[in-house]
Amino acid sequence: QVQLVESGGGLVQPGGSLRLSCVASGVDFGVYHMAWYRHPSGDERVEEREFVAVSTTTGRTNYGNSVKGRFTISTDNAKNTVYLQMNNLKPEDTGVYYCNADLAGCDYWGQGTQVTVSS
Repeated sequence: QVQLVESGGGLVQPGGSLRLSCVASGVDFGVYHMAWYRHPSGDERVEEREFVAVSTTTGRTNYGNSVKGRFTISTDNAKNTVYLQMNNLKPEDTGVYYCNADLAGCDYWGQGTQVTVSS
């Protein structure tokens, strides 16, 4: 049974940093692609969520254009945890961030964690 639990969100000033964590139970990082998505207001509809970053089963990473150079995705197999390091945060990064595990098109989602970038 796959369960994804995000944490690490909060309020941060523009230019600041946050690190999000996603504890992934029942997930083998060698089999599942792990990704982060976001939505400005936490829309439940998956298709409305913006792609942020992915770490594939081979360890390759890819990022959405709006976060390239500022965000870094990483995984810790020993802790079964996926991280999203976010630097130089901007107000437009505000939103609910969701962890995603993808196995051949079968998606699992966490409940999300709120990130607010404001002065």
